[in-house]
Amino acid sequence: MGTRAWALLLVLCGTIFLEGIDVAMMAVAIPSIRSDLGLATGTAAWVMSAYVLGYAGFTLLGGRAADLLGRRRMFLTWLTVFLLFSGLGGFATEGWMLVVARFVTGVSAAFMTPAAMSLITTSYEEGPRRDKALLVFAGTAAGGFSLGLVVGGLLTELGWRWVFFAPVLLAGALLVAAVRLVPAQDAPPRVRRGFDLPGAVTAAGAMLLAAYAVVRLEHGVDGWPFTAAAALAALLLATVFVAVERRTAAPLVRLGILRSGSVVRADLGALLFVGAFFGFQFVVTLYLQELRGWSSLQTAIALVIMGCDAVLAPTLTPKLVARFGNTRVIVGGFVLAVVAYGLFLPVGMDWSYAAMFPTLIIAGTAFALAYGPLTIAATDGVAESEQGLASGLLHTATQFGSAIGISAVTAVYGLASTGSGSEDTLSAFRVALTVPVGMVALGLLISALSVRADRRAVRRASQVSSVSASQTSANPAQRSGGMASWK
Repeated sequence: MGTRAWALLLVLCGTIFLEGIDVAMMAVAIPSIRSDLGLATGTAAWVMSAYVLGYAGFTLLGGRAADLLGRRRMFLTWLTVFLLFSGLGGFATEGWMLVVARFVTGVSAAFMTPAAMSLITTSYEEGPRRDKALLVFAGTAAGGFSLGLVVGGLLTELGWRWVFFAPVLLAGALLVAAVRLVPAQDAPPRVRRGFDLPGAVTAAGAMLLAAYAVVRLEHGVDGWPFTAAAALAALLLATVFVAVERRTAAPLVRLGILRSGSVVRADLGALLFVGAFFGFQFVVTLYLQELRGWSSLQTAIALVIMGCDAVLAPTLTPKLVARFGNTRVIVGGFVLAVVAYGLFLPVGMDWSYAAMFPTLIIAGTAFALAYGPLTIAATDGVAESEQGLASGLLHTATQFGSAIGISAVTAVYGLASTGSGSEDTLSAFRVALTVPVGMVALGLLISALSVRADRRAVRRASQVSSVSASQTSANPAQRSGGMASWK
């Protein structure tokens, strides 16, 4: 790729880095925010959950809006919104101000991130160049989160408001560069046929309610009627959404894309893989801080090795994909994840960092092998006019995956906690760790189906080629290119 192509890629990757570092810094800073503003436990939890609701609730709509309203327009507009509300969060003096700021920041990320990814898939032709760009994009996302843990710890020492102000500086630099580098695009022709407003409203409502139900899972049996009601309402709205999309002339989401087995398997795989990764990281963070008494900065430095995928994804993974193919590399990533999380199951009270290190380094390597190729598989073969939709589906899956992973391990930990002693707490941690192991094991089975599908496709193509060759050899006219008929 030329200099300008690399510059454009760095700007687009900068947004996913911004999103990752923002989430990680907030996770580290929330105890200080709670203490300084005197927030109740429920309010502090909503500061974190509001972002997830905004992101997961609007990612599907955001991805399709990039296709219908213009990728450059959506990217620049929502990057600006992200910048403004991140800055406003830094001036908050009440809990509700933080909740609103985080919700709008999550909504802006839901529009900005799929637009950035679809700009990559439409700016670089399908093949090695696009694969390389997407692997760099995936590695940057993970690197942002891992680095954000350390940066968040350092900034929190200066003052938690810097956790909001630092992303403003980065977003401002990206916005200036994006105005110059992101190419102008023609207005999508489908906009002239009208925008599917009923589909947009029902999709956003269903996603918001589903995300709310998932977030409430961590409360366990307490308040289960609200959780069940939200899940039921989400299901009803999703049913209405499907009915609307089947009847409208210009649907927000072409339902036929969900019949693509490769896309669905990639999205499910991403949901399970990311959910397991975040669930595992959440349990390990609690283990180190609550049970072992490590500081937030010590914990962040200990976990930063999991960010090795930021180096491996753009360097090692492309070579493996070129040699073995996407699906086999994805399977390899899931196998490593099963091994990594399984190794941590017998964790003890006095484990040294050396005992934890194999799990952490293998987990980071697994992310490098699986996440980037899953990103490629989720958009591979999709028409250019639906790249935003495919990106939105993928990011919706990853956001729901992270929410499900954290909520599930929290719920299981709560159910397994039978006492207040250290041994009881450690036992509950071990039970909770079975959740990420089960998620990646299920993801491994789904990925194995993709390998089987690839083999069937190759076998079918070989059979078609053989039949075509035999017909040509049996027909002299066809073999001579039709010259016999001219004679």
